[in-house]
Amino acid sequence: MARTRISISLDRQQAERIREHAERAGMDVSAYLVHAAARQMAESDAIEEQFAEVDAAIARAEAEAGAMPDEAEADAAELTERQRRDVEAALALVHGADQQGARTPGHAA
Repeated sequence: MARTRISISLDRQQAERIREHAERAGMDVSAYLVHAAARQMAESDAIEEQFAEVDAAIARAEAEAGAMPDEAEADAAELTERQRRDVEAALALVHGADQQGARTPGHAA
């Protein structure tokens, strides 16, 4: 099989760490990097394959949602002032603020 040379640039510390790891694995740097890259690619391929059906379902749902009229805006126009305040209060709680605007316990700042 024909070989192709790829040149990479990295800082001195990274290069030294790679050399050390390759040595501990009993490999030269090239073989170590090829092995690491192949392992990463196999992992990425497996993840993509595992989630392909979910990704397709999300894409279909997004396409369908994009084709729908924006009913949320029409519904929001029909809310009473009290309903709007209730929604705002609920959203504030979800986002970590109580009705006085203080952060609620357990919510990140």
